[in-house]
Amino acid sequence: MNMKDNDSQTGEVARTLVEFLEVAITMIVFLKGFYPSAAFERRRYMNVVVQRARHPELRDYMHSAASGLLPFIQKNDALNNVCKQGLVERVAVIFFSSDNVPVERFIFKLTINLSSAASVEENQLEFALRSFLVKLSVANPLVKPLPPNCRWEVTAYLRSLPDVGSSKEGELWIPTDTKQWMKPPVITPVKSLNSEPLCLQLYLEHPSLSETQPCQAL
Repeated sequence: MNMKDNDSQTGEVARTLVEFLEVAITMIVFLKGFYPSAAFERRRYMNVVVQRARHPELRDYMHSAASGLLPFIQKNDALNNVCKQGLVERVAVIFFSSDNVPVERFIFKLTINLSSAASVEENQLEFALRSFLVKLSVANPLVKPLPPNCRWEVTAYLRSLPDVGSSKEGELWIPTDTKQWMKPPVITPVKSLNSEPLCLQLYLEHPSLSETQPCQAL
C-alpha cells in the first residue's frame, strides 16, 4: 500500500468516526426526550436500529456539527506530532438548565492514531462502534429527567488550538463560553473501546450533589 492509499484509508476511518458521531448525537437527543418522539424516524445503521431527525434544520445542525469535526480529527496535534493524534480530544452533548448551567453531559473521549489508521479494516471499526450504538439504545436508566425550558448543544474540546481559518468546514465551529462545574462531576461509564487506531470512551457527567444543593445560612 503506497502513501496515497494510506492517506485514503486514514480518511475513511475519520469519516466513519464522524458519521458514527452524527448518529450517536441524534440518539442521545432522542434518548433525552428533548423533542417529541414523532420528530424522529427509525433507521438502520451498522445493522442497528437508530433514530434520524425528521426536521431538516435539526438534521442539518447535527450533520454540520459532526462533519465540521472531520478536519480537526484528521489534523495532527502539533504538541503530539510524534504520536500523530487528531486535534479532537472530546465531543460532548451538553444539556443546560434555563439559567444556562450544565445539568448533564454525554462525553465521547477519543484518541485516534492517524499513523496506524491505514491498517484497520472498515468492518472491524464498524463492529466496534456498533456496540456503542447498542449501549445507547438501552441507556435510558442512566439518564436524568431534564428541567423545564432547557437547551442543548454540541461542544468539541481540542488538544491544541488549530490555525484560524485553516478549514472551511472548521469555520462552522465557534469558541464557547460553556460554564464549568466548580467541583468534580459524578461520572457514569457507559462504554469504552481500547484498540488501534481508535480509543473511545463514552460516559455521563452530572454535577456533584453538593453543587446542586443551595447553600444554607447558619
